[in-house]
Amino acid sequence: MAKEKSKTKSFILRIDGDTMDAIEAWAADEFRSTNGQLQWIITEALRKAKRLPKKKREEPEQIEE
Repeated sequence: MAKEKSKTKSFILRIDGDTMDAIEAWAADEFRSTNGQLQWIITEALRKAKRLPKKKREEPEQIEE
């Protein structure tokens, strides 16, 4: 069985302490992890800027008779 390519990519982010503290507090307020909060912030910024990639529609499976 072939291994599927992961859709999630990891990267290192350098951020100042005060900003990180604010993100961690915001994440706690929203009951999210810090990582989840960062993902949400980035996704919202992309959506508002109309730069969020459109999701590919999956083709319905063809049933052969």
